Amino acid sequence: MSERQITPALIREVEAHATLLFSKEQIAKSLDQMAKKMTAILEQANPIVLTVMNGGLFVASEICLRLNFPLQMDYIHATRYQGELTGSSIHWKREPSMPLENRVVVIVDDILDGGITLKAVTDYCHGRGAAKIYTAVLMDKVNARLPEGLAHPDFAALQESENHYVYGFGLDYHDYLRNVPAIYRVAPQHMF
Repeated sequence: MSERQITPALIREVEAHATLLFSKEQIAKSLDQMAKKMTAILEQANPIVLTVMNGGLFVASEICLRLNFPLQMDYIHATRYQGELTGSSIHWKREPSMPLENRVVVIVDDILDGGITLKAVTDYCHGRGAAKIYTAVLMDKVNARLPEGLAHPDFAALQESENHYVYGFGLDYHDYLRNVPAIYRVAPQHMF
């Protein structure tokens, strides 16, 4: 855990110094476009949408409301961050309850940065016999990829080329600010 105490006052300070990257309207438009691409590929696939908790919750909810075809939903809880700004090893907190064997699985997460978590979840789904696996993220942070991470998502609503820490719309800052309806860049003085 960070040595600095995370308090509501600090969270308000982080918000006051953050820079808007994507507005609620920009996110909605990008999700509309991503849903059209997903529909073109998945509308006959009877997929399981597998949400990566906690960050993927907001994205999965919004994207599934835009997918007008039969699908099922489940979730997996795998995390590297545990409230921190940098990741460590994968912690598996919950596996899906639905069998994935011979199914098309769409893994939905908030962000693809280093790619370690999404690669681990993809490998998990392969190991459970999924017939086809797609990945969908709200934001693809294209210059943050680690060599051992997932190279790219199948679907991404937004792309960010700079490697700044961001929050909002499911993305967190020390387990706070997921509920902000836009995406903001954290100011350098709050990177701890």
